[in-house]
Amino acid sequence: MTTSQKHRDFVAEPMGEKPVGSLAGIGEVLGKKLEERGFDKAYVVLGQFLVLKKDEDLFREWLKDTCGANAKQSRDCCGCLREWCDAFL
Repeated sequence: MTTSQKHRDFVAEPMGEKPVGSLAGIGEVLGKKLEERGFDKAYVVLGQFLVLKKDEDLFREWLKDTCGANAKQSRDCCGCLREWCDAFL
């Protein structure tokens, strides 16, 4: 599977205070919807990913329900977070 430059940039370094829109699969529209629901930073979305025990199906369903992410967007975001966890946790 090939990954986007956004994905590669995200997983290349610690998360810090990166905005939610820095996550692969999360663009301006989805980022705004997530921010409106309190998920304003990438680490807050990571927290939800971890609460769901890194379960891809549950996380992707949560992302769809929370901000309307489509299959590709949720897959990209989940993959990005999983790879980040593998590198930094």
